[in-house]
Amino acid sequence: MAAAAATRPLPKSPAITPVGACDRLFYGGMAIVLGLTVLTGFAPTYYLRLVGDGPRATMSGGPFTSLVHLHGALFTGWVLLFIVQTALVASHRVAVHRRLGVAGAVLAAAMIVAGTTTAIATAARGGAPPGVDPLAFLAIPIFDMVLFATFVTTALVMRRDKEAHKRLMLLAYITIIVAAVARLPGVLPLGPLAFFGLGYLFVVLVAIYDFVSRGRVHKAYLWGGGLMVASVPLRLMISGTGAWRAFAELLTR
Repeated sequence: MAAAAATRPLPKSPAITPVGACDRLFYGGMAIVLGLTVLTGFAPTYYLRLVGDGPRATMSGGPFTSLVHLHGALFTGWVLLFIVQTALVASHRVAVHRRLGVAGAVLAAAMIVAGTTTAIATAARGGAPPGVDPLAFLAIPIFDMVLFATFVTTALVMRRDKEAHKRLMLLAYITIIVAAVARLPGVLPLGPLAFFGLGYLFVVLVAIYDFVSRGRVHKAYLWGGGLMVASVPLRLMISGTGAWRAFAELLTR
């Protein structure tokens, strides 16, 4: 009896899933979903007009200038690069991911310049959604570029902290996804609170994933997401002030 008890196998303990075991799948999936959002939003107003017989004009009625095409090429490049970078991490090719990150930093800098310049040029010719003052509306893309620059810069500074880095880069992407969300059918007429609310649902989604997978939400999402949400009423409030109008007039001269 004693010998039988001694040789009896011990019960196996249940397998414990490592923290972040699904990160590669989740962040790769987010890259695809965000890319599809961009394609769906901008297909009718840009991509399809490049290959079809539709009018060669932006949603606000302006022509497809060289600046518009540069802006489109750079931001499309970001979408593709984000997919590639998440795929490299998922396939454990981190060294290539880091080398390509240098190109990503240069691309982000070019996007900030092109995005800001395009926004100013659009406001200068009176481009804005129907019924909206172009100079007041300028606050929306300008703030988007400020947030994008802030998140990308912070992500690059913290690139050795992979947990913060990947979250900050994702937040940078979400800040510019709102322009695509606003172009989804029926969204733009609902106003800024609607398209910002829908766009920033991605922040809620990634925060939920963090909580489910780790039992807490990373501070990058807490501070970054809070900054994004706070920026919406702030920019709407500032856009109607005389100080902003004077600043916008200075930019669009």
